[in-house]
Amino acid sequence: MRRIRVPGDKSVTQRALVFASLASGESRLRGLLPGEDPQATAAVLRALGVDIPPFGGDGAEVRIQGVGLRGLQAPQGVLDFENSGTGARLMLGVLAGQPITATVTGDASLQSRPMRRVTTPLSKMGAVFREMGEPDRLPLEMTGGALTSLDYDSPVASAQIKSALLLAGLVGGASVRLSEPYRSRDHTERMLGMCGVPVVSHQADDVWRVELRDPPEQIAPLDLEVPGDFSSAMFFLALAILGGVEGGVEISHVGMNPTRRGLLQVLGRMGANVGADPFKEHDAREPSSSLRGLPSKLVGANVGGEEVPAMIDEFPVLAVLASRAEGVTRITGAGELRLKESDRIRVLADNLRSVGVQAEELSDGLEIEGSDHPLAGRVSSHHDHRIAMAFGVLGALPGNRIEIDGADVADVSFPGFGVLLEDLTAART
Repeated sequence: MRRIRVPGDKSVTQRALVFASLASGESRLRGLLPGEDPQATAAVLRALGVDIPPFGGDGAEVRIQGVGLRGLQAPQGVLDFENSGTGARLMLGVLAGQPITATVTGDASLQSRPMRRVTTPLSKMGAVFREMGEPDRLPLEMTGGALTSLDYDSPVASAQIKSALLLAGLVGGASVRLSEPYRSRDHTERMLGMCGVPVVSHQADDVWRVELRDPPEQIAPLDLEVPGDFSSAMFFLALAILGGVEGGVEISHVGMNPTRRGLLQVLGRMGANVGADPFKEHDAREPSSSLRGLPSKLVGANVGGEEVPAMIDEFPVLAVLASRAEGVTRITGAGELRLKESDRIRVLADNLRSVGVQAEELSDGLEIEGSDHPLAGRVSSHHDHRIAMAFGVLGALPGNRIEIDGADVADVSFPGFGVLLEDLTAART
């Protein structure tokens, strides 16, 4: 069995950079993901006056002296988040509570993604936004300041919306009460707890409620080791399940946040031979464990409903698994996939068909019929890192020949993905 480790969690890294910048005191962060998205967020925070040292892939400790909740400086130029939707939406919340004016933009991919789902509730709190291009899109100019409390019913379960509003309330000194149809990933709530800020979360009346009451004037610094990225680990777990790694794989120190590990339940229904070492659940800190995957014979499954938010980033790898399973896998209730770095529903369906898989695009999901036939063809990543990695795994399986246009976009969340993939598959006899 091959033993590997994946880079730090992208979602946790992004939030750690933000919270460390807003803390009163010095934060110590280890295992930060050096991918393009966190680097873009770090560059924006530097432009706002935070001294963030360079960080690479060695996992070495990074110390950040926070400037306090309202200590960010007005930027001299445009704040460019490049491809980082998480960074942009989280920082819209932070900037909403700062008494400064800033212009926020991103690359072509980020400029195609909706922003009113965040700016509309932030406007209700008192932030002012001016769209400078297409409606509901970046770039935009915003002015923040002291905010008023908010009671908001989110139409979708989105950790980015929730996080933006919680950060706005924290920085702007306003209580926030949010409901969402299902529970979304809770990294922000956990990190608030680590910084000494209590957040109340509970199920009520068929919705999930999150409340930030009477936010403090300052937050404590972080002492944090970022666990390995669960989403990144799933690509290599899938590779092992589908027989692409001789003897299977063990992936150490993988984040096991309960709002992220929905794919493991689906894999169980599909018949995958996977396991995890025992681990402790924490109220605030992120749990982690070692994961193991062995070659398995999979069957199709139905996926939808409340399990979707807990695996929203894993649908590209699920599509790959489904293409090699016996029978049909049907995914519904996943319309949010159309609003990611690419329209993942359309792109997955098109790419699967391009290599010989029967796949049907649904309005809110996919229907995929698996087979064991060799697959071959050319696909496009559409500048989407998870699409690139998913088809990298599919192409690395014995008998398959798949070319990927734009495969290097994997560096957004997983620097060195291609090298590790080649290393694991080169050992096959």
